[in-house]
Amino acid sequence: MKAVERWREQLERWAIPPEILAAAPESPYGFPTEVFRTRGARASAPDDPTPTTVRALQALTDGGRVLDVGCGGGATSLPLAGRAGVVVGVDAQEDMLEGFLANARAAGVDAEGVHGRWPDVASRVDRVELALAGHVLYNVGDLEPFARGLAAVARRRVVLELTQRHPLHWMNRLWLQFHGVERPEGPTVEDALAAMAELDLDPHVERWTTPTRTARADRRADAVALVRRRLCLSPDRDDELIDALGSLLERRQGLWGIGPADQALATIWFDR
Repeated sequence: MKAVERWREQLERWAIPPEILAAAPESPYGFPTEVFRTRGARASAPDDPTPTTVRALQALTDGGRVLDVGCGGGATSLPLAGRAGVVVGVDAQEDMLEGFLANARAAGVDAEGVHGRWPDVASRVDRVELALAGHVLYNVGDLEPFARGLAAVARRRVVLELTQRHPLHWMNRLWLQFHGVERPEGPTVEDALAAMAELDLDPHVERWTTPTRTARADRRADAVALVRRRLCLSPDRDDELIDALGSLLERRQGLWGIGPADQALATIWFDR
């Protein structure tokens, strides 16, 4: 099986069983806007740049134009605000774009918002020096048009950030406990690299670890609600869920965090 096909097949296994999805009290899909907006605001002035930011800055000249696909609140692109001339954010959630544009204004960089999915909206985006996609790849089953679309619009470099395993992998034991469902083990960053190499994109990778930045909330109840929603559970299971989470639910740096305290990440980049 080709690497691109293997990537798609492994992601398809993450589909929630239809009977569980039909009984879910609310949709397990989508992302909480405020969490991503807060991340973007905090990322706009990093004290210690991540490998993703470093690799991006290597290819960005003063006043250069940047594309951020799946921009959320701008956590991947706004650390470049001091050098970028314009940052173009693409996101399928319109409320995410509102947060991104607000964070960009606060960071002092010009920004544009494009509502839609990549590469469906590629024709609406002018050429850029640098194209970014942070924590998007595990939502992309059809990897070839996504990656080739980024390669076509970027003059100098494409930089991707992703977890080394599927970001919901840590919840596998919870799915087994609450639903008796075994979740997939893949894909991983190695599968992404193999697929991009198969597309002759010549990917490079840097692996690194950081404190987990996602799934954090001001209130414990909000953090629990996020995981409950992902697991298709009803609120009356919260006490049981809290017990099952154990040390995976704790207060970290003033916010309630869910999941492992540290996150294994990878930065993938390829030059044009």
